[in-house]
Amino acid sequence: MSKKLIYVVEDEKHIQELISFNLIENGYDVKCFDNGEVMLDECKEQKPDLFILDIMLPGIDGLEICRRIKENSDYKKIPIIMLTAKSDEFDKVLGLELGAEDYITKPFSIREFIARVKVIFRRQTDTQENTPEIIKVGKITIDVARHEVYKDKNLIEMTFKEFELLKLLVLNKGIVMSRELLLEKVWGFDYYGETRTVDVHIRYLRQKIEDDDNVPTYIQTVRGIGYRFNDKGDKE
Repeated sequence: MSKKLIYVVEDEKHIQELISFNLIENGYDVKCFDNGEVMLDECKEQKPDLFILDIMLPGIDGLEICRRIKENSDYKKIPIIMLTAKSDEFDKVLGLELGAEDYITKPFSIREFIARVKVIFRRQTDTQENTPEIIKVGKITIDVARHEVYKDKNLIEMTFKEFELLKLLVLNKGIVMSRELLLEKVWGFDYYGETRTVDVHIRYLRQKIEDDDNVPTYIQTVRGIGYRFNDKGDKE
């Protein structure tokens, strides 16, 4: 099996070297870039399996790079991890809204960093090997092999984490799933109580699959606990 290729955009050399060394030690191929323009040009020659983007960069910042990746049909399904020196929730939420699958706040534990990278690739493998190729529930069809979701035969664009979250809810339809459990199952590690991450993804999922996201019928909120997928798509 060929090694996974990871593109890292980070202008701080010592962090770039730290990330690169540890990714290579864990069996990945890595290409590092000081700015986003050069990295996007390189994508035209060879696409990676994962992007790791610092937010604060010279030229176009990481959020703009994320936006451009997710708007490009050739790259939009490639997962993205954002790096930020800021603890401001605005940056985290904006990155998720633009389509990033994960974010890590500096300074970070290299052990946790590698764990998050492995989670991204493990989820992709699990999707390919351990789930039915086609899942149908109500008006929703999930094509696991193609990583596509349809409602009434209309294709719905989704990020990697949105897809994984919806798939998990559908596979457990009717079961109430706590925010903490959804974090563990979809993100694969403890987000230290940052359940806002789940809520952001749920909000965008509802906008994509519900007839009226203000009155959701598929993804229902169970107050004080979490969420449940209603397989009938009817109000209770």
